[in-house]
Amino acid sequence: MRLDIPVWRGALLALAVGLLACSDSDNGGGGSPIAPSGSGPGPSGATITIGANNTVSPSQVTISVGQSVTFVNSHSAPHEIASDPHPAHGNCPSINALSTIAAGQTRLTNSFGGTGTCGFHDHGDPDNAALKGTIRIQ
Repeated sequence: MRLDIPVWRGALLALAVGLLACSDSDNGGGGSPIAPSGSGPGPSGATITIGANNTVSPSQVTISVGQSVTFVNSHSAPHEIASDPHPAHGNCPSINALSTIAAGQTRLTNSFGGTGTCGFHDHGDPDNAALKGTIRIQ
């Protein structure tokens, strides 16, 4: 029996949809993006500090859906905190609301609208493990 083109395309589409539905919700590297729950920040559920030693602390936090994360830059240089993966920054757009955080500045992410794990990094120094972390939304 010969498959005609429309049936073949439909089967391929069904396979792709099935694979996406089964993908991991860990957004450090896969799964669907976690959308913001609104157009701005929600109440802060955790605080991450970029210390004078140029590291984030804590590197892992857990918040609830609808909350934001506060980032405090106590380092002497600005940092551009962005969602993984680098350089697309598409897994958790709520993190990208931080943009550049000047030395001494405090900024909030936008609120997170779904559950999962979001990785972040410093866009200007994406390979520096000391400036990477995760936000778990439950």
